[in-house]
Amino acid sequence: MWKIVFPGLAMIAVTYALARLSFGLFLPDISNSLELSESDSGLVGSTAYLSYSIALLVSAALIKKLGQHRVIVIAGLTAVLGLSGIASAQSYLHLVISMFIAGIGSGLASPALSQAAQSALSKQELDQGNTWINSGTSFGVILTGPIVLLFAEHWRLSYIFFAIIAIGVLYWNYYSIPSRYDQKQAMDQKMNWLSVMNKSKFLLLASLISGISSSIYWTFSRSYITVEYNMTTNESVVFWIIMGVAGIVGGAAGGFIQKLGLAWSYRLLLFLLFISIVLLTAPLNWTHYFSAALFGSSYIFLTGLFIVWATRIFSVLPALGVSLSFLALGIGQALGSFFAGRLIEMTSYPFSFILFAGIGLIGLLFPTEKAADSC
Repeated sequence: MWKIVFPGLAMIAVTYALARLSFGLFLPDISNSLELSESDSGLVGSTAYLSYSIALLVSAALIKKLGQHRVIVIAGLTAVLGLSGIASAQSYLHLVISMFIAGIGSGLASPALSQAAQSALSKQELDQGNTWINSGTSFGVILTGPIVLLFAEHWRLSYIFFAIIAIGVLYWNYYSIPSRYDQKQAMDQKMNWLSVMNKSKFLLLASLISGISSSIYWTFSRSYITVEYNMTTNESVVFWIIMGVAGIVGGAAGGFIQKLGLAWSYRLLLFLLFISIVLLTAPLNWTHYFSAALFGSSYIFLTGLFIVWATRIFSVLPALGVSLSFLALGIGQALGSFFAGRLIEMTSYPFSFILFAGIGLIGLLFPTEKAADSC
């Protein structure tokens, strides 16, 4: 199992944490260098979510045509190009284009890796394999923290280093993820799309709402604590690292879901996500760090749960199920990031964070489905 999990986890770390989510960590310094407003920053962040969503939309077709191995390689290449572009960005437009390219890899990697896991792992290993791969985001978040401490305000050097790491991970996946497991014929099976969409409607709605609610934290949490609470760079980096370390426990989501059940796990995680976002508005230092730990663990757990939920509905074509779920998540994050920046400018950080936390509770209205083996 680990021969698939380790390189897959590293690819998720690069495409999600380094290429897309690290923007939130470097936002204060990037904004100062390129003179970005809160609205500009929100638009740049939403651009990466937009390309992520587009990539998810076409990922199943690409896997069908090229196989999951080649799609994983393409994901790694876009991360390298995007990170290099961000490092050299001299203008707002240059940054927008680079962030768009950087966001593509995450939209391709998750579906392709879920298909690779389905092909290579046993049924007993599948849930745990998928959720451990998904926890790669947390390992990437942990990596970005020390780099910020080492390079301080030199964010361009950080992104150059990220690009070098991305090249190494691309090489690792190219030689470690076996292309012989590509099963393109499975993607050719005819499906009753009306039935599939009907069975997955609550998964998609849950993913959309969670994406909207969590987007403000990923994009603006570090700006919030530095602007509102005057946290130093080191303190805010510790905040980020705590979020990443806590997210590692999300790798155990597969076993957790098997014990507690999908429905109870989902509702518990939504409530914890709500608490984590609200806690950031409390004017106490310890609550900010506790918020980071709670958000990191609950978010990675929740996205791992969406993968398990999707693969149970789309048991034959897990790449398609993960694509649809993460597409809804990405659309929610794109919309959320875009409007969060404007809402913060119009109102305040505390009001905006509490509102977005409340939006996440709408997900409690959606029931979870049982596995649909025919899909």
